Amino acid sequence: MKYLEFLHITHILNQRLNVTPLLFGSLGLEHRLNISLNADDIDVLVPEKYINDNWPQLVEIMEEEGYTLKDLEEHDFEKSNIHIAFAGIESLAPFAGVDISRIPVISDNGTQYYLLELSDYLKVYTASSKDGYRKDVKNKQDQQKIDLIKQALMNK
Repeated sequence: MKYLEFLHITHILNQRLNVTPLLFGSLGLEHRLNISLNADDIDVLVPEKYINDNWPQLVEIMEEEGYTLKDLEEHDFEKSNIHIAFAGIESLAPFAGVDISRIPVISDNGTQYYLLELSDYLKVYTASSKDGYRKDVKNKQDQQKIDLIKQALMNK
């Protein structure tokens, strides 16, 4: 259900803003591993200009789709217990050393989005596990994801 909602919002972003977002977080990892990780929310990375200068355009689209802005600092929207949070894609390089120019584009029924490779997810979750909040609150979950990613990479 969350993936279908991601596709719906992504299709609108493709059409109205000419933006190809990145499916991030647990939902993206679920899709890459083809297993359920019971993702809590939908994490979406977009060009930073839509987090900063063009934020009102993104808010307008989300509100038109029935979402309410719940947390401005986290850029988190909610509708019917589904949370979608936005962040800037450019932060991937300094945060985790991910080369955003090499992230593959996925096409699902004509909807375009980026999805990290497993090696990039490993970089992200390794960096996240060292982050203050995640280290204290999500360390066990991050370590389980790191273990899953390493196992999948060994089985390739």
